[in-house]
Amino acid sequence: MKKPKAKQTDWWATYFDAHYLLEYQPIFDFARDREEVARLVDILALPSGARILDVPCGQGRHAHLLAEAGFRVEGLDYSKHLIDLAKERGTGPTLHYTRGDMRAMPARWTGRFDAVVNLFTSFGFFTDPADDAQVVREFARVLVPGGTLVWHGGSRDGVMAKFLGRDWWKSDDGTMIGHERSFDPLSGVLTIRTAWEGPSGSGTREHRIRLYTATRLAELCLDAGLVVEEVFDGFRDRPLARRSGEMLLVARKRELPRRQRAR
Repeated sequence: MKKPKAKQTDWWATYFDAHYLLEYQPIFDFARDREEVARLVDILALPSGARILDVPCGQGRHAHLLAEAGFRVEGLDYSKHLIDLAKERGTGPTLHYTRGDMRAMPARWTGRFDAVVNLFTSFGFFTDPADDAQVVREFARVLVPGGTLVWHGGSRDGVMAKFLGRDWWKSDDGTMIGHERSFDPLSGVLTIRTAWEGPSGSGTREHRIRLYTATRLAELCLDAGLVVEEVFDGFRDRPLARRSGEMLLVARKRELPRRQRAR
């Protein structure tokens, strides 16, 4: 497959920088990270030493803690800034980071991981929805037969049921940040326009995410050989509901037929 390249119009190619960390600072909470990783460990039920891929891994919030929990962890992200921060936090024999595009992960990773985690609305970035389907196929490719995908992000049904057009907050350094949102029901794309003003200056920019229903995600998974087994209301231990703003989907890669396993 031809390796995809970022275009100048691809917002995600430059968005995940120092300002991204400032913008979402109120959400990046260490205690919350630990709670989410504890939930992941419970869902995955993997033995110590199992291989987990966190993609995209950002600044290593979850990957680092998964490695601390005894797993062999790889993190992949396109952002050089975030990968550098993840590496500064610490690497070792059981924790490695790679810069790359999740549409075309390293060929050597085929059938390598017991689990893949895709967290914090890190899906639906690409202009062409076929690229999202390709990402799911890549998740399936790098999983061992019987391996688990955990997908976490916004639930289109719930986001639309409680749609918030605008909100704003203040970061620790006093920067005021505002979001203005619009949604195109035909493409399923949510556009978020950010404006900020603070000690380091002011500015505006925007990013776009394609939102999915659990139904459509389950179809993408099935096309890639992944069978959805459970869907939760975010990280909470309760089923997804119509008004759930987040969902956590658990899918399993199909086992090879017994005849193929014996070869």
